[in-house]
Order: sequence, then C-alpha cells, then structure tokens
Amino acid sequence: MALFKKNKKVVSAELEDFNFRKYTWAQFRKNKLALYSYRFLLVLIVLAIISPILSNDKPLYCKMEGKSYFPAFSFSDFYELKNEKISLEFYDWKHAELESVVWPMCAYSPGKSDALNIALSPGSQQVFKKNNEELIQMPSKFRHRLGTTRDGGDVLAGLIHGIKYSLLIGILSMLLASIIGVILGSMAGYYGNTGLKLKRGMLWSLFVGIFLAWFYVFYVRSYSLVDAFETGGATLFMSLLISMLLFVVIILVFYYIGKLASKLPFFKVVKPLRIDAIISRVIEINNSIPLFLVILAIAAIARPSFVTLILLIGLSNWSGIARLTRGEFLRVSSLDYIQAARSLGLSNWRILLRHALPNAIGPALIAIAFGIAGAILTESSLSFIGVGVPPDTITWGKILSEAKESTSSWWLIVFPGAAIFLTVTMYNLIGEGLRDALDPKLKK
Repeated sequence: MALFKKNKKVVSAELEDFNFRKYTWAQFRKNKLALYSYRFLLVLIVLAIISPILSNDKPLYCKMEGKSYFPAFSFSDFYELKNEKISLEFYDWKHAELESVVWPMCAYSPGKSDALNIALSPGSQQVFKKNNEELIQMPSKFRHRLGTTRDGGDVLAGLIHGIKYSLLIGILSMLLASIIGVILGSMAGYYGNTGLKLKRGMLWSLFVGIFLAWFYVFYVRSYSLVDAFETGGATLFMSLLISMLLFVVIILVFYYIGKLASKLPFFKVVKPLRIDAIISRVIEINNSIPLFLVILAIAAIARPSFVTLILLIGLSNWSGIARLTRGEFLRVSSLDYIQAARSLGLSNWRILLRHALPNAIGPALIAIAFGIAGAILTESSLSFIGVGVPPDTITWGKILSEAKESTSSWWLIVFPGAAIFLTVTMYNLIGEGLRDALDPKLKK
C-alpha cells in the first residue's frame, strides 16, 4: 500500500511536470503581431481605467479664492464655496473665475452637448462664449479635436469612454459563454455516451426533474422574465438569478427522490447517461438558429441595458466553444497519461480539472479570443441600429450611428470605425497567436 501511494505521487508529479502556461507564453511571443496586439490590449485596459482622467468636463485641479479643489477626483457631489453649495456636475467650470487650473487632455464628458458647435469637423472653426456673451475663437484647451456629433457631443470623449464599454461587453459576454461552453463541452467529451452511468431510478428522476424545472422556470414564469427583460439592468439580473436557483433547486429535489427510488429492485439497474448525444443535439439546435436575428428580436422588445446585452451575446455564443472543447476532450481522454491517472484511482473530477482541462483548453481559448472580437462587432451593430446599450450611453457604435443622418460627416465614420477595426483586428491577431502557440506541430 505504501509503495502504491508513493508511485501514485510520482506519476501525479510527472503528469504536472509540463508547465502549460510557460510553454504557451514562449510560443506566443514568437508571433510579433500577436505580441504587439497583446500589448495594445494592455494599453486599452489602462486607457479604460483612466478614462475619467483623460476626458472630463471638470478640472483635474483648480484653485479658487486661495483654496485648492480636485473636482474630477471628488467623491462628493457638492463643494462649499462662498457660503453656498455648488454642484460639481452642473457647475460651469469653463467660465468660472479660477486662479489656476489643470484640465484633462479632453475637457469634455461623453454625452454633454456643446450647442454652439454642432456637427463640426476637426478642422472647422469653433466658437466659445465668454462670460460677457461675446463669441470668440475656441481656446486650444477647449477645442473639439476630433469634431462633434449632431447634438454637439465631443467625438474624442466618446471614443475614450467607449473603450471601457467595448472591453466590458466583449470580455464579460464571452466569459459567460466560455463558462457554459467549457463545462458542457468537457462533460460531453470526457464522459461520452457510456462514461457516466446512473441507476435507473436516478436517470428517470433527473429526466423528469429537468423537464419540470424547464416547464416551471421558463414557461410558468415567462411573464416575469418578459417584464424583467423590458425593465433590464439589475431587475433582469435578479430575475434570471432567481430562475436559475429555482431550476437548480427543482433538479436537486428530484435528485434525492431518484436516490431514494434507486433502493428499489427495479430502479437499481445501472444505465449509461448519453450525455454526449444530448449536448451534441443541443449544440446542433443552437447552431441552426440565426442567432443575430434572435438577439435583434429580443433586444428590440427588451429595455436596452448592459446586463441584457451581455446576457444575450453570452448565451448565444457558447456552442462554438462547447464543440471545440468536446473535440479536444475526446482526443485527450484516450491518451496514455489519462489512462494512467485512471488506473491510479484518481477521481474523475481531479482528472478532468487538473490533467485533461489544461491540455484541452487551447482551441477554446482561441475561440474565446475571436468571440470577444465578434461580441464587440455585435454590440456596435446593435448600437448602430439603436437597440443596443441605453440611449444615454455613448459607445463607438452609437457615434457611428450618428453618420446615418449625415453621410457628409466623415469624422463620425472614420474615427469610431477605425477604433472598432483596430480592436477587432487586435483580438483576431491574439487569437491567431494563441492558435500558433498551441499548435502541436510547433512543439520541439
């Protein structure tokens, strides 16, 4: 027994000897375009974090009546000045009498209108109204460097703040899709149609439980879900969370019913659960549906919100990840080191998570990288036709949609279009870099 435990530890250590992350990074760095795209992604993340510092209609620092203020960094909504409160959000800082001031790179916030400079190109003459109502040429620090939209919004401010929305929607939606896809794909590929065996009582009970859970959660509660989609935001998230909890609770109840029923002679018979066939049919059904039209239809009746958009994109993009993960698990499950781990008595979950998953996740990572690019394009497309994010949120797609009313406003097409193109290309190059890094033909 002691020798068996010792050999078990030795083989387990040999199974973990291969440093997957170190090898992948070394291969990834050989692709220069992918490496530069990765660095560009890091720059975008930094810009998204510091976007309020780069673009804000409030000063970073100012001095009034001998006292220093930091309006852009303040957590309060008001300042005490001249024995009265002034609103940080609505105070006219550009016309305030300031002893000294430091403005952001772009002295505008997204969505704030400049009524004197509407639909102006970057090179157009821009005007500024002084306190005495005199119109003068726009000072350099207040100039709209990339032009304005039809309602006077600053294009540069929209581009800077649009970074975080594009990154959040792309990453969070594909995080949801990857969780669903990897879990279902790994179970289908690892267990197949015969690897997971259940007693007849458990199998029948789970089948009935899943049907009743689906009937109650998605049919009986359909009106609540529709109302939640129309409301959007936190209400939608809570409604979906309650639905998923009810779904799990119902299945758990029938799981324990099946456990009790399995003690009877007729229900003791062990039957294989054809989990691979079930998940494969679900993937085929999902792939046969025109998903963009489904997203468009739901988004048209639902109240625009980030939560709704992330859920719609995430729940419609998991099948490709599941299919690739399933294929890799079918390949990995037949390799010698998996068979050795099984012969040592390691649990299925340990083999699946610690040994099979790190060596089978490669194609899924590539699909996720390409999926983020697709999610950004989907958000831009929905925002372009006006059914994406909330109306008061400025994104790259929302700026691009401004050009529909005025095709001569080239700056509304070029700048947001270039931002979308560069970001999508960056993710595609990262995906290609991951594909090359995980290609077994390149191993030495």
